[in-house]
Amino acid sequence: MVLSLNDKWIWDFWLAKNAADWHMYFLQADNTLPDPEMRHRNVTQGHAVSQDLVNWTFKGTCFEPAKAKSWDDWTTWTGSTLQGPDGTWHLFYTGTSHENEGLHQRIGHATSQDMHSWVRVGDGLCLDLVGPNAQRYEEYTPGHWHDRAMRDPWVMKNPDGEGWLMYFTARVPGRSEANAGGAIGFATSPDLYTWTLQPPIYTGGDFGQLEVPQVFKFGEHWYCTFCTAAGHWSEGYKKYNSETPVTGSSYLMAKSHLGPWTAAKPFLDGRNPCNRYAGKIIERDGKLFIMGFIQFDEAGKFIGKISDPVPLATSADGTLSVMEN
Repeated sequence: MVLSLNDKWIWDFWLAKNAADWHMYFLQADNTLPDPEMRHRNVTQGHAVSQDLVNWTFKGTCFEPAKAKSWDDWTTWTGSTLQGPDGTWHLFYTGTSHENEGLHQRIGHATSQDMHSWVRVGDGLCLDLVGPNAQRYEEYTPGHWHDRAMRDPWVMKNPDGEGWLMYFTARVPGRSEANAGGAIGFATSPDLYTWTLQPPIYTGGDFGQLEVPQVFKFGEHWYCTFCTAAGHWSEGYKKYNSETPVTGSSYLMAKSHLGPWTAAKPFLDGRNPCNRYAGKIIERDGKLFIMGFIQFDEAGKFIGKISDPVPLATSADGTLSVMEN
């Protein structure tokens, strides 16, 4: 039973676990829009709850763009949700503004006590491309790439000790091939409230963008999942991985959460036209599963709904593969 809504398209999503409940947060837009691509600029965040990742109860809209003029008054896109040490829940999200024509992405922060009603911390803005490491990131360059990429924050506890880590979709400057500029950005915080921009954690030159990263450890390996389009494979990655470029989700591997990271081959979960996108990997009972948003039906019509979990196989060297029915 996939998660779908009669009156809305659903796409990028993220999960948070609280006791027996799985909370899913997702981007949503009215499916009466004339063109599905318009959903990106007419977006709010929805919320659903499940105990088995299959049967979901929709809780309604839980977050939306700022109503007054602000850095996030146009869109509030993909993020992550986690609980702080005092029990407060934290939402980190992507924002864009009308003032910048939606082209400059920044990262915001809101908190909640009930996992549904979110309140911005100050004006919400918690991370921008500022400070001594800002030059390590690509600013908006018309004709080279379509936006200033700083989005899809994935926040987690520092496994090495104190503090918190943020990974996000980014790009690096100085690459003549646009598809070689995709990167995973990085920031650190002592308390979830004050963030410092660090150099990118991955600049491999494999893709134009690595969207919706998720970092986790399973067994002896660290993984950073991401999604990208067939048209965003770099020439270097196409030489490294000779399969036909596809659109979907894949991953980087490393022995540490700080890298060095290596892009996987074969590509994990891709297809043309794409089936699942913006994949999220879940561990249950010592096994891994992948979920993603389903873009199209068999006739090629955009439908926007969330898939059920599909099991993954893990090989001896840690590489992953999808176990389709």
